[in-house]
Amino acid sequence: MDEWVFAVEFTALLRRKKTRILVGGEPVALFLVGEDVYALQDTCVHGQRSLSKGALWRGRVVCPGHQWAFDPATGWSEEKRRCQPTYDVRVVDDKVYVSAHKRVRSGDVTDSTVAAAPGSSEAR
Repeated sequence: MDEWVFAVEFTALLRRKKTRILVGGEPVALFLVGEDVYALQDTCVHGQRSLSKGALWRGRVVCPGHQWAFDPATGWSEEKRRCQPTYDVRVVDDKVYVSAHKRVRSGDVTDSTVAAAPGSSEAR
């Protein structure tokens, strides 16, 4: 059975565009890019820095440590050929939910995926 964790009100992301939450005790960084919400493991795979303290630049999440840039949807860093774990996100009634299950990818191959949240009408 899929598990979804309430993360934050969508309006809270409108102000700062990013925040840090805990999902199952693990730090997760949420980013608002346009009208889409993305969730990545907050600890960078490279420098062990907090991505939620980084920046959004040209649609990418930039690590504050060594400026690695990650695609927020896939976690992929084209420049470094490494992938940051991601989480599925659903927005239902202006509430942001994050899957309790992390997606870990190798290149373009997904090792594990999570199905859509029951009753969700829109994914952002």
